[in-house]
Amino acid sequence: MTLRKFDFYHPCSLEELYELLERYGNRAKLIAGGTDLVVQMKEKKIAPDAVIDLLGLTELQGMDRREEGLRIGATVKLSTLENAYILIEQWGLLASAAHRVGSLQVRNRATIGGNLCNASPAADMAPPLLVMEAMVTLSSRKDDRRIPIESFFIGPGLTVLRPEELLKEIIIPPQPPHSFGVYLKLGRRKSMDLAIVSVAALLTLSPDKKNCKRARIAMGSVAPTPVRAIETERLLEGNTLNEDLINEASRRAEEECRPISDLRSTEAYRKEMVGVLVRRALRQALMAKV
Repeated sequence: MTLRKFDFYHPCSLEELYELLERYGNRAKLIAGGTDLVVQMKEKKIAPDAVIDLLGLTELQGMDRREEGLRIGATVKLSTLENAYILIEQWGLLASAAHRVGSLQVRNRATIGGNLCNASPAADMAPPLLVMEAMVTLSSRKDDRRIPIESFFIGPGLTVLRPEELLKEIIIPPQPPHSFGVYLKLGRRKSMDLAIVSVAALLTLSPDKKNCKRARIAMGSVAPTPVRAIETERLLEGNTLNEDLINEASRRAEEECRPISDLRSTEAYRKEMVGVLVRRALRQALMAKV
């Protein structure tokens, strides 16, 4: 299948990139791994006048610890995340989610920034970042602005990015002691598939693991954007995590989601599976080793 003719650029500095974004605006698309963009172009869903490669920009690369937490450049590959030693201590939930994306070949190309900017309700990186309360830095020639990840998505395929901006980095704050995270994904097959439902749960427990001090739960593929289950979190916090509470939390999560029926699943099935995955995630978090 042939592609419509377009201009291709490989900027070597942010200043060069900003100039291109200002010149082309909405007529340009940014590319890093290309696992989503190239497919959309082949299927004639988009036909940009320019494609701008981000892989030559050092400001968008690498991971490092800072006082504010862990910084991840937007062009870090998912295969790097799933094997990153730096994630093990506090941010292993992100590595677990990265491992569930596509195949090894896809993960060797796909980037965390691309996964987020594609803004699919089923994006695997979104629920873990939501429960870890990550921030994203959006950069333009004028300035950088940092916003919570939950404010980044505004609809299927839509983000708050302006035409002159790019996603520069993700900042994940340090997680509280005794925190345990789980990411679960339900698809039609074990790999190479979008989530029918996904759930990330991050619990901060008392030292004896009986009381829930803090709860964060996020869901994918059950609303126009990845979403937090705020009421379910409130139900859990400050209470003893027994089987009755876990079952009630799973029912509350079913009530909070707003799925649709499509070619991959029905609304009713998605709601039921939200309850199943939330129940499993909470049980697994309780069983995690200190």
